[in-house]
Amino acid sequence: MMMIPRRKNEFDLFDEMFNDPFFTRGENKLMRTDIKEKNDHYELEVDLPGYEKEDIKIELSDGYLTVHASMNKTVDDEKDSKYVHKERYVGECSRSFYVGDNIKEEDIKASFKNGTLKLTLPKERQEKQDEKKYIDIE
Repeated sequence: MMMIPRRKNEFDLFDEMFNDPFFTRGENKLMRTDIKEKNDHYELEVDLPGYEKEDIKIELSDGYLTVHASMNKTVDDEKDSKYVHKERYVGECSRSFYVGDNIKEEDIKASFKNGTLKLTLPKERQEKQDEKKYIDIE
């Protein structure tokens, strides 16, 4: 006996075909991110369900903050079985955000809880502009 997922109606096959990674490569289904602006800082919340804290690396380089996550959970619990259908993600993903050249690593705070990475970083410090100066006309 073979188990095959049952379709609700005849249109599911068509919809399923266009949900294939071939057609959805440009979509960012992983690392969905919310960015909140506060008075003096930004808060980023990055969804990383199924990842552990050890799977995540955060890098700051040339004004870009990059979040990189990798997962490799290949479990062969039974040698005499094989997957008929598999939807769990195995691989790696990353996402970069431009945060400015004046942000330093020690300015960024990170926490990870319940599959959500929360980053807090200050707004880029801008040099204070001097008051307007006028040029005298002779």
